[in-house]
Amino acid sequence: MNNIKHKIRRWKFNLKRDFLTLENIVLVLAIFLCLFFTFQSINAMSRSWELSEKLATEKKTLELLEVEVETAELENEYYQSNEYQELLARKMLDKKLEGENMVVLPENSEAAKNKYKEVVAESSEREYSNFEKWMMYLFSKY
Repeated sequence: MNNIKHKIRRWKFNLKRDFLTLENIVLVLAIFLCLFFTFQSINAMSRSWELSEKLATEKKTLELLEVEVETAELENEYYQSNEYQELLARKMLDKKLEGENMVVLPENSEAAKNKYKEVVAESSEREYSNFEKWMMYLFSKY
């Protein structure tokens, strides 16, 4: 038991003599302060980055809202214009200007509706070789 107490006292003495010197305490304190300032700097930079990203997002949102407001103002001006009033009267009330005649066209026949489909079908029937495609591309008269 006495031996253990002696070892503990020796260990405390060596600890005080070798490690708890003024130079070592200042060195540990300096390292701690450097780490603390580094951590705080990284936190500040991270916060600054987040705020700048949020600011950029808010600026984009503001620009979008400004464009929407400008569009709404232009639409209001258009709706109040005489041209719109005239178009609306023509459409809703079947009004017309003097000297204008209304022409009613018949609906397209089935032949007219299918004409384009036939042209597409005819053009897709013929397969061109690669050489013919190049010739058509380079010389449009080919």
